[in-house]
Amino acid sequence: MHCQKCEQRPATVRITKIVNGEKSELHLCQECAAEMQGEAMNWETEFPFNLLSSLFEEVEPGIGFAKSKTQVPTKCKTCGQTYHSFRRTGKLGCGNCYDTFNAQLSPIIRRIHGNERHTGKIPTRGGKRLKLQKDIASLKREMQSLVQKEEFEKAAEVRDKIRELENTE
Repeated sequence: MHCQKCEQRPATVRITKIVNGEKSELHLCQECAAEMQGEAMNWETEFPFNLLSSLFEEVEPGIGFAKSKTQVPTKCKTCGQTYHSFRRTGKLGCGNCYDTFNAQLSPIIRRIHGNERHTGKIPTRGGKRLKLQKDIASLKREMQSLVQKEEFEKAAEVRDKIRELENTE
């Protein structure tokens, strides 16, 4: 079978796309597949991510996509994605892009979601135990902070709360 794009080389890559239950396949050669991968596999999304860059440039200087004083890494070592490309498309290339561009992404994520850490739903089964463990961990961090500030009375109260919660486990 020949490549459906260039119709010259043998097809070695098969791309299956399912949109609204409709399946379509595309058979490509290595060169055309690599070219299309650079174009985000030519899969269109409904959300115009490039609008995000203009949104953040208008928000506040120093937040989001606005020019920052920190040095921006030129590209991700894993996938080669550049920050400029992210600004243009609104999409990252891989999970390591989050680490590579962390200084630039943190204010954006905080602004959009209100927090950098995902706080999803707790599962019904085992959720009470998980919540209890999170509460205990939070209280332990609070107690350490109070000890560092030398607020020993408050730290002792928090310690007692921790013991109480641990006994209910």
